[in-house]
Amino acid sequence: MIQQLDILIIGGGPIGLACALEAQKAQLEYVVIEKGALVNSLYHYPANMTFFSTSERLEIGGIPFVSTNAKPTRSEALEYYRRVAESGKLRLNLYEEVTDVIRQEIGFQVITNKSTYLARNIVLATGFYDIPVYLNIEGEELPKVTHYYQEPHAYYRQKVVVVGANNSAVDAALETWRKGAEVTMVVRENEIGSRVKYWARPDIVNRIEEGSIHAFFNATLHAIRANEVDIQTPEGLITIPNDYVIAATGYQPNLDFLRKLGVHLSDDGFCHPSYNPDTQESNIPGLFLAGVVCGGMETHVWFIENSRVHAEKIVHHLVGGMNDE
Repeated sequence: MIQQLDILIIGGGPIGLACALEAQKAQLEYVVIEKGALVNSLYHYPANMTFFSTSERLEIGGIPFVSTNAKPTRSEALEYYRRVAESGKLRLNLYEEVTDVIRQEIGFQVITNKSTYLARNIVLATGFYDIPVYLNIEGEELPKVTHYYQEPHAYYRQKVVVVGANNSAVDAALETWRKGAEVTMVVRENEIGSRVKYWARPDIVNRIEEGSIHAFFNATLHAIRANEVDIQTPEGLITIPNDYVIAATGYQPNLDFLRKLGVHLSDDGFCHPSYNPDTQESNIPGLFLAGVVCGGMETHVWFIENSRVHAEKIVHHLVGGMNDE
């Protein structure tokens, strides 16, 4: 049986849940489709991660987020969003992936690996964590290479190269070093990133200065092999022994999916999608964008704390339009 909806929300992260709460409050027929677990991106964050934001900045729908720490942890965030979904009795279809979207005269037909939906409107709240920014170098496909660092135990007494200089790279470098790894960082810039969490940046800088963690600045990883890597440094190409590579090089939204839907992207390299900031509606009528996907390749622009308002804008616009009909 084909379900007919006012809104189909693609993406079950915090902003997708915020959209569901607003739709429910407005008594709209909606469903959230998520191809993985609830708040799938947060689920895949490092196990010991601490958020930069305070708990109140991660709240959605006016539901309090109580944390035992000034900065909440990943496990606290997962518990909070489970509680939001459960207490709100949100209509969530998890582990269901959208395979096709067909524009119709009015609305859209959305086909997934489990069902088919008819929706007057679609909200894309798909985030950016599913597609890594690849290095595109020899050996990147080897099993010793990961773009998703989870926890440090497996790296005990291993020679680890961490590529990157922002929060993910710094967390991976510090945690694996503290659990007994021999860590080398490869940093494209001339210093550790300025946006690194304020309590972690001096820690990593001090570890590098004292020589506990090795670092090559203004450098790139050139090639990866089973037992070693090549690093391009200002002094030339060097080779060092290596067991594992953690490529914390960032992630990107599914731009191909946006293009397939007909969303216009800027041609300046940032691939900013076209949308009305007052309503979040894209250049495709009835197709709305919410959350970090609005930034294109600039994934550091939108966060939970400044994009949760997107849900209110979208639903306010839709309810106003329905009342005018």
